[in-house]
Amino acid sequence: MNTGSCTKLLILLIILTTTVYTQTITDALRLGYPGIGSSARALGMGNSYISLSDDATAGYFNPAGFGLLKRMEFSGGLNYSNFSNDATLSSNGTLIGQSSNNTASSTTLNRVSFAFPFPTMRGSLVFGLSYQNTKDFNGALSFNGYNKNSSFIQYLPSDLTYELGLNSAIKDAQGNIINYTPTILNGNLNQSGTILNSGGINNWTLSGAIEVYRNLFVGLNLNIISGTYDSNNDYYEDDINNIYQGQQTDPNDPNTLNFKTFYLNRLTHWDLSGWDAKFGILYQFNRLSRFGLTVQFPRTYTVKESFTVNGYGQFQNYSYPLVSSDFSDNVQYDIITPFEIGAGFSFNIRGLILSAQGTIIDYSQLKFQNPDGITADYIAGLNKEIQTDLTSVINYNLGAEYTIPAVGLRVRAGYFVQPSAFKGDPSSFDKKFVTAGLGFLADETIDLDLAFAHGWYNDIGDNYSTNLSRTSQDIKENHFILSGTYRF
Repeated sequence: MNTGSCTKLLILLIILTTTVYTQTITDALRLGYPGIGSSARALGMGNSYISLSDDATAGYFNPAGFGLLKRMEFSGGLNYSNFSNDATLSSNGTLIGQSSNNTASSTTLNRVSFAFPFPTMRGSLVFGLSYQNTKDFNGALSFNGYNKNSSFIQYLPSDLTYELGLNSAIKDAQGNIINYTPTILNGNLNQSGTILNSGGINNWTLSGAIEVYRNLFVGLNLNIISGTYDSNNDYYEDDINNIYQGQQTDPNDPNTLNFKTFYLNRLTHWDLSGWDAKFGILYQFNRLSRFGLTVQFPRTYTVKESFTVNGYGQFQNYSYPLVSSDFSDNVQYDIITPFEIGAGFSFNIRGLILSAQGTIIDYSQLKFQNPDGITADYIAGLNKEIQTDLTSVINYNLGAEYTIPAVGLRVRAGYFVQPSAFKGDPSSFDKKFVTAGLGFLADETIDLDLAFAHGWYNDIGDNYSTNLSRTSQDIKENHFILSGTYRF
């Protein structure tokens, strides 16, 4: 790839993002933010499960919890997720469009788990195997508004603008381009677009736990990670009021008379692979209370990314398309997530379990490494930007479960918060979830669980520059998980 094309690609990589920061920081956070897990019982209790983890889902929350299992277990589950985004477009703080809603949804097999207790002379020794879909990338955004103040066309590289027929060039006597003139398309255009995201992360987990001292359990996970991410971004600018009719964007080219539409489309695909490990401790004080501690070691993701950029400049009688091959490429890099340290406590009295936990994550420790197809200087700049813009947070989770003994019915409720990783973000940008759930246990053998989680938070996105074409987003998520367990 030549230097000119590389410059164009780096500029195109930052368009149509869903935060005010560059797309690449968003990429790191996409892998760094925690998911909602794959356990209906845990989700119903607000995922406050580090100190419980007394079933096969310990492979996700606290591997030390496997040590509490006395019988072989098989369990699995389904997950339905729905993402809804109400977005409004503004320029320089002034509303320029009506609210637009877009949604995305998915249904997945989110877990298959096995737990195998081994006979011991003293204490316990338990191993677990599981597949878990730990995170989905569902996302959607639509916006539409009339921007008098500016145009994205002004911020494109001049040679790219020229390829689309949106400006003119100064040439020497031999016809060689020596400079470009600014585009006349500098505002009074209708801006609209759509972003659809999909995909998810899968964990293939081997777990083990042992009781090292009476009521003290330690455990370890080894995870092999796979997954995909896909994004389809469309962006339009249209002269709906005929402001530029009768004008040529290139005075030397009559085909550029009567500008109609500027369009860009970017398709991004990731193939994800990687690994991680988690260490856990669980101490059961007595039959009434437990304490849990986990250390999630940094995850190493290898991202094989392919992207394709298409587009055109449309005029009354002619269209100038981009040469897609000039703006398409395959690159590879690693993303390293930070340590996560979590601790939780639970208390059980007369069938009522109360649970609380907190997890420390320093997002400024996210890193890009081992670039292939991207310069080392560029990666170093991104890592510096991460350290400057991101901060450490404490996620907290609260949960409750009450068992109605006469019928074996368990009623659950919970609440958890995942604060924004960006310095200075208001609390409205924190992801907040309320949860509820039901469980039915038959003869200590068959367990059926259903959970619901509703989340809400705000976000903003800049289509180009800062606050010139900004989407303010009101996002809501709904998740349903159905799980079943059979104990041998």
